Amino acid sequence: NIVKVLSILPALGEYTPLQNNWKEETMKQKSIGLWQLMGFAVTSLMGTILHFLYEWLGNSVLVAPFSGVNESTWEHMKLLFWPMFLFAILQSFFFKEEKDYWCVKLKGIIFGIILIPVLFYTYNGVIGKSPDWINIAIFFVSAAVAYIYETRLFKKENQPCRAPKLALGILCMIALLFVIFTFATPEIGIFKDPLTGGYGI
Repeated sequence: NIVKVLSILPALGEYTPLQNNWKEETMKQKSIGLWQLMGFAVTSLMGTILHFLYEWLGNSVLVAPFSGVNESTWEHMKLLFWPMFLFAILQSFFFKEEKDYWCVKLKGIIFGIILIPVLFYTYNGVIGKSPDWINIAIFFVSAAVAYIYETRLFKKENQPCRAPKLALGILCMIALLFVIFTFATPEIGIFKDPLTGGYGI
């Protein structure tokens, strides 16, 4: 009996396949959460810098496509898009095993940039003209919600992204639109600077 007990003891310290899978999944979830939290921090910091960068550099056209050139809603969407997109490119090198990576990022970034005008126009429609701190809060809320949404998508059952190149291509097209509309700005409400009444740079 003693021999049998002693022979069982080494196995008690080993993980079963089920326990191993659970441990790996837990570590994966924590890793995703940390990356997403870092993404929110980087996006918040970069977005804040980009808000002032154009003015800081003497209205330089070199940074105009990437920074806020006025206080229009479109320009605030740009401040969220570029940090999220650039961070997504960096993050992709560490998420090669995530088969749905670019589809998740596409959904998250689009959700975030759409949320900005939705919150802005909803608030202004209900309350009236929004103070600056509300506009700042909308940016941070949109960034936070976008990353939370991405995290939820990542933590679901991993479904392959059927067209990752297409998802990345759509993000590149959105980036191109932000560049083009900086210099060739449509004269519609979302592009209008509420302070000057102007459009673009």
